[in-house]
Amino acid sequence: MAPNGEPIVIVKDLAAGYGDTIILKDISFEVYTGEIFGILGGSGSGKSTLLKQMIGLQTPLKGSVLIDGTDIVTAQGDERVAVLRKIGVSYQSGALFGSMTILENIALVLEEFTDLPREAIELIAEMKLEAVGLHDAAYKMPAELSGGMKKRAAIARALAIDPKVLFLDEPSAGLDPITSAQLDQLILELAQSLQITFVIVTHELPSIFAVTDRVIMLDKERKTIVASGAPEELRESDDPMVWRFFNRQPAEVKQT
Repeated sequence: MAPNGEPIVIVKDLAAGYGDTIILKDISFEVYTGEIFGILGGSGSGKSTLLKQMIGLQTPLKGSVLIDGTDIVTAQGDERVAVLRKIGVSYQSGALFGSMTILENIALVLEEFTDLPREAIELIAEMKLEAVGLHDAAYKMPAELSGGMKKRAAIARALAIDPKVLFLDEPSAGLDPITSAQLDQLILELAQSLQITFVIVTHELPSIFAVTDRVIMLDKERKTIVASGAPEELRESDDPMVWRFFNRQPAEVKQT
């Protein structure tokens, strides 16, 4: 889905860390409405840390994260609840409640954030499962699902209250190539049909090239953004480290 030119997420001058340890610094970028945006980098580069700052799980050392015009860093009370309702999150592990059916997992979000009657909640939950191709799994337990189905169920739950921005943490992690490709196709279909923005944390090159419009790349040593742009453009980067990442080359191979 092509972005419409209006930023819905604005990260400005963000720094993150723990105590005296700086993980990220000087992080600034924008995500446009309708875009599928990727956050990339090697292990330990700060991808998950940045995600936690963006969804309000951690407070940055400095900087701001605007979601649809509201700073999630400083928002309090009803304002914070309102901005949290505009985002959905699917975690790498799925984070489904093992003692609940898949339908109940999705319904729980609606019970927490809406005053809808039970019948309406179940209907909406069924619709979300239909959207990700899991309608037949509504009354199964998470343990009965394959890895790919768990990922889809987690996305359905993240979609429960119709967010404007959907954050996906390593959606393809642990999946075989075919299942991963099917999940990529689902992301593209949801972006088109639901008109929502995706922010995807990943290091999976096939998925990066298959779904993302633009990406930023983080580096563990430099602790900041070292590249940004369309994946195909970054494949031709003049930065050797960036070039190696996007061309899946070991460190000893030099760009010619």
